[in-house]
Amino acid sequence: MSYPIVTPEQVAELVKNGDNVSFSGFTAAGTPKVVAPAIAARARKEHEAGRPFKINVFTGASTNDFVDGELARADAINFRTPYQSTKDSRAGINSHNIHYCDAHLSQLSQNLRYGFYGKIDFAIIEACDVDDQGNIVLGAGIGNTPTFALLADKIVIELNEHIPQTIRGLHDIYIPNDPPRRVEIPVYKPSDRIGSPVLKVDPAKIVGIVKSNASDGVHGFSPIDETTMKIGENVCSFLINELRVGRIPKEFLPLQSGVGNIANAVLHGLGDSKEVPQFDMYTEVIQDSVLDLMEMGKCRFGSTCSLTFSNQTMDRFFGNIDFFKDKIVIRPGEISNNPGIIRRLGIISMNTALEADIFGNVNSTHVVGTKMMNGIGGSGDFTRNAYISIFSCPSITKGGKISNIVPMVSHLDHSEHSVSVLITDQGVADLRGKSPIQRAHEIIENCVHPDYKQLLRDYLKLSAGGHTPHTLSAAFGFHTEFLRSGDMSNTNWADYTK
Repeated sequence: MSYPIVTPEQVAELVKNGDNVSFSGFTAAGTPKVVAPAIAARARKEHEAGRPFKINVFTGASTNDFVDGELARADAINFRTPYQSTKDSRAGINSHNIHYCDAHLSQLSQNLRYGFYGKIDFAIIEACDVDDQGNIVLGAGIGNTPTFALLADKIVIELNEHIPQTIRGLHDIYIPNDPPRRVEIPVYKPSDRIGSPVLKVDPAKIVGIVKSNASDGVHGFSPIDETTMKIGENVCSFLINELRVGRIPKEFLPLQSGVGNIANAVLHGLGDSKEVPQFDMYTEVIQDSVLDLMEMGKCRFGSTCSLTFSNQTMDRFFGNIDFFKDKIVIRPGEISNNPGIIRRLGIISMNTALEADIFGNVNSTHVVGTKMMNGIGGSGDFTRNAYISIFSCPSITKGGKISNIVPMVSHLDHSEHSVSVLITDQGVADLRGKSPIQRAHEIIENCVHPDYKQLLRDYLKLSAGGHTPHTLSAAFGFHTEFLRSGDMSNTNWADYTK
């Protein structure tokens, strides 16, 4: 079977108002580049003619400006799940113009197969190769692509000539059975392969091939600053001490790490430590620093859903692909983030918080409790099932006008029951096995910036008691003061206890 070569505009003409459209990839890696802008242009044309045109967008995680950015600016998104990270989609979500369902990344594929979101009309899939039998070699990120392809009425392949054919063999495509026929997913170490190196689809569903030639366009992270470096040092010191006292096995355990400067600082710190042995990663995203660790022999293997490399590092990766090919596997999101595998392997999870409260609850999504930043992503998949769950954040931001440790989080994503350790640039709070009041003292004395310690000590004194000693009239005092004066340090508890 030969597939028709079509233009992005021809694909856009097939899409109807209200269609459920899915996109491959996970972060910018593996995300299509040319079809979504054509759909956005179609939306603008329809709107100018006075006709409604919006689609429902399903992805693996965040995408790129070609998808979320272009579609949001064209007012072409009605519904979005499970995660996003662009300025324009964020604005649409916070204005209620886009209906956003923030969801755990590991759950979307199965919930689609269960029928919770209706049918999938289109799967737009970036690939570097496809044959007449429907065997597709995917790009640098998988996300929920196998399930999208399984369920979609129509499949469009963005054949990206920028992706080297040498990527073939890095993927491990596996879809678990659904209940009541689900069985154990047979991953017992990060390097286990359990599926196919290609995505197998019904070739009759492929309605066209669109040619493209573009990189993922991932920018390098900004240099590590003093605060980030200190957080990284504190995380490393904690893990090394856990290794010394035997709470982490001497052979170490696989790591999961979020994306960003803090994650980079931690990984570099672990790489430099002579006490930390070689280790594996079982994570959702591998970024530039992991490649460095593999080259120096510190990281033996990385299981991931996405190679979120900067353009320069991606070129370096493919330029030395023979060295890396037996050290990396790319999996679907419901496998990379699978709770059962995470629990079985004993993953140490390391994620970031927007804010945390003195009892160990974490807000990772909403600014001042109301405005969506990006979404919960995969942090919940890992932290709820981790061997040790670590959250980190700076103690203060905006030049000290915001304390990232507050009396009560303004939005809750990860409760105290899922957070083992909280780490800031000030220090480490080990919350394991502690009561709420013990956690509060541990966090205040070890993680809070000196400018806010006394304010939070005084907050605890307001309560008449209770297992979790909150004073509800004052619990959001920091947030209320920030909205009033722009500076949490101006908080006066007397204003809330009259």
